[in-house]
Amino acid sequence: MGEPIRLTSPRDGFEFDAYHAPTMDARRGGLVVCHAIWGVTPHLRALADQFAEDGYETIVPSLFDRQLELDGARGFAERDTDPALYARQNGYAERAAWGAEVLDGVQAAIDALAPPVFALGFCFGGTVAWLAASRCTGLSAVASYYGGQIIDYLDDAPKVPTLLHLGKTDELIPPATVAAIREAYPEMPVHEYDAGHAFVAPNGFHADSARLSRLRTLQLFARNGGGNNRGGEP
Repeated sequence: MGEPIRLTSPRDGFEFDAYHAPTMDARRGGLVVCHAIWGVTPHLRALADQFAEDGYETIVPSLFDRQLELDGARGFAERDTDPALYARQNGYAERAAWGAEVLDGVQAAIDALAPPVFALGFCFGGTVAWLAASRCTGLSAVASYYGGQIIDYLDDAPKVPTLLHLGKTDELIPPATVAAIREAYPEMPVHEYDAGHAFVAPNGFHADSARLSRLRTLQLFARNGGGNNRGGEP
């Protein structure tokens, strides 16, 4: 089981919350998980624990902490989704400054982990993971799940091996968007599943898609340095 920790922004020293799940035995690497608009939810904390069992020391940074602090609402989410908080959480995502706020938090999490370090993200976090692949340092590979805004950042070419997981019936990412991504990056793996949006999350869960995408993500990490290491050594 993991526990809350505090990370420090490399840019201005701001302290923000994160969930940290250490490995119990052989360490394969570090992993940064980028959350959807709902924040560091119970589901993501459980997912972090699962990746830690697979050998990946995992950190889930709370990427909206600067805005949450202004609202006096810091702390991890108590529910995986909360319709009453949708407007607030979606507003955080819309106002997020990719460099100063979001990617700054991702970089702090990367820096807190011994290499090799990987990243993945879901929905809002899927776009964050895409941008981290091009703008952050210290990553070895990235997996992005249904990042709806990737289409707006196609010029941010990943600098590390990257793959995308998308749902064939995801109304937020239509076929034309998928085609544009494939055209821009014809050699990048873009996996489509017989599922809609959020097929890993409880609110859109699709068992076969979640299982296969997880397998492909772990294979990506293994191919790019995620071996059986102890003591945090690369």
